[in-house]
Amino acid sequence: MKWGAAAAIAVAAAVLGAGPAAAQGPSAGPVLPDLPEDQIKKPQLLTGQDVQPPAGTTAEVALKVLRDGTLSVTEHVTVPGGQQLVSRVPLRVPASDDQDRVFAVGDVKTEGATSALTGDQLVLTFPGGTSSVTYTVDGAVADLAGRQQARWQVASGFDTPVAKVTASFLAPTPQLSPVDCFAGPVGSSRRCTLAELDHTGVVRLEQNDVRPGDRVDLLVGLPANTAPATAKFAAIGLLANAFALTPPAGIAFAVLLAFLVAASLFVWRRRKQDAGALHAATGPVEVLLRDGGRVFFASPDGVLPGQVGTVVDETVDVVDISATVVDLAVRNYLWLAEVPGPDWQLARRNPPDEHLHDFERAVYETLLPPGTDTVLVSQLRARGGLDLRRISDAMYADVVTKRWFSRRPDTARGRLTWLGAGVFTAGLVATAVLTFTVGYALLGVAVALAGLAVAAVAALLPSRTARGRALVGQVRGLLDYLHTARAEDIPPGDRELVFSRSLPYAVVLGDTERWLGTFAALNPSADGSAGLYWYGGMEAESDLRRFGAHFPSFLTALDGVLTAAAAR
Repeated sequence: MKWGAAAAIAVAAAVLGAGPAAAQGPSAGPVLPDLPEDQIKKPQLLTGQDVQPPAGTTAEVALKVLRDGTLSVTEHVTVPGGQQLVSRVPLRVPASDDQDRVFAVGDVKTEGATSALTGDQLVLTFPGGTSSVTYTVDGAVADLAGRQQARWQVASGFDTPVAKVTASFLAPTPQLSPVDCFAGPVGSSRRCTLAELDHTGVVRLEQNDVRPGDRVDLLVGLPANTAPATAKFAAIGLLANAFALTPPAGIAFAVLLAFLVAASLFVWRRRKQDAGALHAATGPVEVLLRDGGRVFFASPDGVLPGQVGTVVDETVDVVDISATVVDLAVRNYLWLAEVPGPDWQLARRNPPDEHLHDFERAVYETLLPPGTDTVLVSQLRARGGLDLRRISDAMYADVVTKRWFSRRPDTARGRLTWLGAGVFTAGLVATAVLTFTVGYALLGVAVALAGLAVAAVAALLPSRTARGRALVGQVRGLLDYLHTARAEDIPPGDRELVFSRSLPYAVVLGDTERWLGTFAALNPSADGSAGLYWYGGMEAESDLRRFGAHFPSFLTALDGVLTAAAAR
């Protein structure tokens, strides 16, 4: 090495010059005995042909502990032309779990390079070519178990790779031990390529292939009282220590990641199932039940006309309310009648009872409040102020009660949402408690994030349950029944009842005109009564053709009133 060659030359010069010096006075050194020429070891000079310099950026660092305890540092850096190297030297490094070691840099002088002190960092910028910088470090020497130790990061925070770092370390005393040198990312225990104390008392260090962000950390033992101890330590802030990434925290976040992956797959599968339920082909649904010679209509899973639309499209629409009005008339709670105008009258026939669902009672009482026995559709339009929120709230609550939905389909909030909120709150509390007690606050953070994940899953999961998905398929079967049913397949005595009970479902499913056409020839007087039992104004008709022409106008008028109310 160059240091060895220089030392050999110096020793040879001293030996060869000792004789003449002795004759000049008392200041001369001791006279060495003459030795035969073949016994004198001459220095071996190294030439460019003997050593090939490494390709890429190189750094040579000279460190020396001064008598006042400061550390003098000189860096010579060679950067290939057209490139630049930036080094960020930390002035605060971890010393223990609860302390940092703090350094101070002064007397910075540069040749070709630039320097800057930014926070707890010394930033050095080296352009292409060879540059140098010298500075002093306060805080490098510390007392340690009857001895002292000098510590400094010879290289750190490079932004580009450095092919080779060499360094020498001198102290006022040559009795240096032990010598430790660590290279690689901060916190790693990988040893340097070379770190040793030579016979002259100089510590020699060499590290190859220093990657961006790596550090070369040198620790040298010194005899006690070699120099004043200048090391300074600062307690790590409570928050910084509490949020350290510890093995338990790492395990917690690994579990959280696994949970997120599983939750994502679960949500994807449920959403795919829900979308498939709207389009999957289903078999025929038996809605006509036979008892002896009689035929009765029975909706799948007991679904009511007003519930059908909400189960299918997850919203309460005006047509759902109109179909409920018709169904209440068919079930003898209301009486509908056509009056001159043209207009239509809604009248009480039977009061609401325990057989009505809450949303049906809400429809009944919205149209006919207590004290009102009859009302015209035109009066409803003039009255205004119809509050449909009670109806929609009751409808959404009803489909949840029937277990077709796990939560109201008009909101993302459900039991799972509140569970996520509770877990998130518990995580925040745990984070605060752990921060100011035993640490490991990241465990609380992981719990809080899990709570947020649960709330997100609740918002993304379809609210329609498996029973609701099955009903969607059955509703498709109900629509097929409306498309294919024939009046002649039903006994004459049951046709009017089957027609009337099915009509509200045809209304909500958009198949009104076809259903009216299918039973246009039905004679409602065949059972001895005049006209439909729930609709007045058509008593003189011997079939339903005129009713089929006028009934859609009633629906249009009623939908208009409800639409205007919903827009307010």
